[in-house]
Amino acid sequence: MTFYEILILAFAMAIDCTIVSFSYGLLLTENRLKNSLKFAFSFALFQTIMPIIGWFLTGIVYNKLEAYSKWIVFAIFMYLGFKFIQSAFSKEEKKTVSCITFVCLLGLSVATSIDALGAGISIRFININIWLPAIIIGLISFIMSLIGFWISALFKKLPSKVMEIAGALLLIYLAIKAVL
Repeated sequence: MTFYEILILAFAMAIDCTIVSFSYGLLLTENRLKNSLKFAFSFALFQTIMPIIGWFLTGIVYNKLEAYSKWIVFAIFMYLGFKFIQSAFSKEEKKTVSCITFVCLLGLSVATSIDALGAGISIRFININIWLPAIIIGLISFIMSLIGFWISALFKKLPSKVMEIAGALLLIYLAIKAVL
């Protein structure tokens, strides 16, 4: 996996963080700096930790699955890509609840980083060290969360559908690249 591909993965993983931060940026009008940093730190922390967890857990069974590794990577990234597309075209209205307690932030952080757990599994099967990708995913998530939160002050509605489709296409690209 090249540095460029790690960046693509990081941007794809950070899209959920950006959208959630944007949504909360629209709702939270007081203590904007403090609140934007809460979201950015929390999301970045979990986006960094989850791939590491996936990578280490996969190491336990890696020898048994190594022969199928490129297809497992393909399946995970394709699944995540199509999940993003499904979410973009879902008729279900996405509700944002204005909750910024520790428990809410923890829940949002875990929810936005589940995909990063799958990315960590894929990274293990590519047989590269997890530390650089995890740090880059965390940094990009931090930056994009801040941008999402603060850009909400400028725009009333960000086309989240476009962002989700872009993230999906990036993940599908990585899936296809894994088997070529």
